[in-house]
Amino acid sequence: MDWKGYTVIYVVLFAFATAQAVVEFAGLVESAYWIAFAVIMVLSVIKAVGVAAYYQHLRWEPRAVTYLVVGGTVAALALTGAAAYSIL
Repeated sequence: MDWKGYTVIYVVLFAFATAQAVVEFAGLVESAYWIAFAVIMVLSVIKAVGVAAYYQHLRWEPRAVTYLVVGGTVAALALTGAAAYSIL
């Protein structure tokens, strides 16, 4: 990928980050917390996938490497959820 491709990805990530800030500053967090939480989480996941795919070059790696990264991420989320559950 050349610098133009990276610039496009950067602009898309910047737009998603701006959308997250708009959700927070528009007062949606105070009025409709769970909707704001869902919107922010969806935008965060989209940004994380974009960064992993393009900046960490997972898009061009063999599928086995992608599955390994996804499996590790799922395991980390499961352990985090289990730790949070045990604290409650």
